[in-house]
Amino acid sequence: MLRTRLATPKMTNHDRLFKELISTFFVEFIQLFLPEVLEYLEIDSIEFLDKEVFTDVTSGERHEVDIIVKAQFRGLETYFLLLVENQASARTPFGKRFFKYFARLYEEHDLPIYPIVIFSFDSPLRLEQSSHLVEFPDLKVIQFNYRVIQLNWLSWRDYVQHENPVASALMAKMKMTRQERQRVKYECFNLMATLKLDPARLQLIAGFVDTYLKLNPEEEIWFMAEIEKLEPFKKEIIMETLTTWEQRGLEKGLQQGLQQGLQNEALTLALRLLKRRFTKLSRTSECRIATLSLGQLEELCEAVLDFHDVIELQKWLAQQTESPALIN
Repeated sequence: MLRTRLATPKMTNHDRLFKELISTFFVEFIQLFLPEVLEYLEIDSIEFLDKEVFTDVTSGERHEVDIIVKAQFRGLETYFLLLVENQASARTPFGKRFFKYFARLYEEHDLPIYPIVIFSFDSPLRLEQSSHLVEFPDLKVIQFNYRVIQLNWLSWRDYVQHENPVASALMAKMKMTRQERQRVKYECFNLMATLKLDPARLQLIAGFVDTYLKLNPEEEIWFMAEIEKLEPFKKEIIMETLTTWEQRGLEKGLQQGLQQGLQNEALTLALRLLKRRFTKLSRTSECRIATLSLGQLEELCEAVLDFHDVIELQKWLAQQTESPALIN
């Protein structure tokens, strides 16, 4: 039986996953959640702009905007921007920060901006705000409104009939009970199999769903038993996609394991050579050497014979870091 719990990194880059999904299926994303925008959006004019990075000089916070799209108003020669932000954690106050991103983009591009936020965190289960307000008793200075797509307030059942790749993926992050997890994963893949997508896009959806809906062995048995009941063409698409995705995960795991093994061997060799050369190394130097990359460790092994004393080793280590003062 094919296992559907695939190899994934310990720390999931949620923003990257959402950015890849929405960028790949941007028109379908708008069609699913903002169909009114399609009435004036010229689809053929869509252009993804280079990433924008903002730094708050007061807090030192660095932020990279998720998705910025430039598009033309249908039938007109004028353009506007669509700003899409994914929020994987319930950070507050979001509206104020989002307004800052909006204002900087507005100043830089001098185009109307349609702001959209996807709240993709699982908790808390509270209705998030859709505006940022600055007002006085006698004056409303700013009312910045933005469209909110809050996944933990949307029921997956309302999207299961949408023949849309974004629905197929995002159902995995919508409101569901613990007992419904295996059913939701089944419906995600069942819907995916009805879409006429190339293997790369199918694997993107499969990877997204598997990241957020990992099943235990008992749930996997139920999931695979339901897949077996599908029409042959659907079953073939799903099994082929799962097999390819699992193979990619295993290959990535093997590559990471091999890389880590080589790095451990290089570290052991470097420390042994240095201790033979200098008899004794400080604990600080050993710790610093342990943080070197595989390439740096290989260079260190070659450079050992050129060091006349520990001071030259310390100078070499200082050149590998932005904080030479940390080397003692």
